[in-house]
Amino acid sequence: MVRDRLDLMDKRYNELNELLADPTVVCDVKKLLEYSKEQRQLEKVVVLYREYNKLEDSIPELKEMSKENDPEISEMAKMELESAHERMKEIEEEIKVLLLPKDPNDEKDVIVEIRGAVGGDEANIFAGDLFRMYTKYAESKGWKITVYDSMPSDMGGYSQISFKVSGENVYSQLKYESGGHRVQRIPVTEANGRIQTSIATVLVMPEAQEIDFKLEEKDIRIDTFCSSGPGGQGVNTTYSAVRVTYIPTGEYVACQIHRSQHENKATALELLRTRIYERMLEAENEKTGATRQALIGHGERSEKIRTYNYPQNRVTDHRIGFTINRLDAIIDGKLDLVIQELINENQKRLLSLESEQE
Repeated sequence: MVRDRLDLMDKRYNELNELLADPTVVCDVKKLLEYSKEQRQLEKVVVLYREYNKLEDSIPELKEMSKENDPEISEMAKMELESAHERMKEIEEEIKVLLLPKDPNDEKDVIVEIRGAVGGDEANIFAGDLFRMYTKYAESKGWKITVYDSMPSDMGGYSQISFKVSGENVYSQLKYESGGHRVQRIPVTEANGRIQTSIATVLVMPEAQEIDFKLEEKDIRIDTFCSSGPGGQGVNTTYSAVRVTYIPTGEYVACQIHRSQHENKATALELLRTRIYERMLEAENEKTGATRQALIGHGERSEKIRTYNYPQNRVTDHRIGFTINRLDAIIDGKLDLVIQELINENQKRLLSLESEQE
């Protein structure tokens, strides 16, 4: 364990507790949020480190007690000593994981895009199944989903749907979902009962704030047009829909989900900023020859990451060779069955890299 670093973290944790009790800080919302966030980030490590120190302090006394003439006291001390050493080893491993370099985007909300890719109507239906899976997963985490745009398919599902997921540490969980999701099953559109393979793609982007990337007014063009689809009397009569174009690349985002032009503009800007920020992250990764995380890859839609085999109730994540016969539970939102395996494997790989660099 890195004692000096942990001692500094412990000291800072105490300082933060004092600051959060300071009336001047309590009255300053910005500082209060800033210090509270820093305290939460330190808390797990500090609690474990204090437990470790407490156990370490108890060892000399336990060693003395193990030498007692009273067999019962001696035996009890030996058992406690063994238990203390085992727990200290566990804490060391837990702290190693907590001290791994953090992805700066982990605490961010995300914008997700799902598309039916290969397989026609069945791919679109599966895209709808994936959207339902993420919705149920978000509900289990207490996250909120806001649909930004969707193109429903005639046979069900979506040819494309984009939505925002907001909550605590959303990107840290969903960042592993970018790529191609393959489904193997008998489609409802298949008259002969044959198993078909189709693909839907998922793109998960950390939401970009202005602090990450600022859209300059000179670089954007804003057009307004009449909304179409559901929405009451205002549809096709008021110019509430908005299209924002990023002039340097020609990339654009259109939004008409709100009745207000102002709200549609804000949403379109948020989507466009996030997409450009995602491109910037990928460009930086390619330049440095690195990926944001060992298992995230490049988030390319063509990168096949997972197969959902309905006849065998099986899900396989190809990045780590993990297979589980719980497809029914996973598609119903119990996605942690796969995501936790990815997190564990990613931590192992990062720990291995840390060891090689020491």
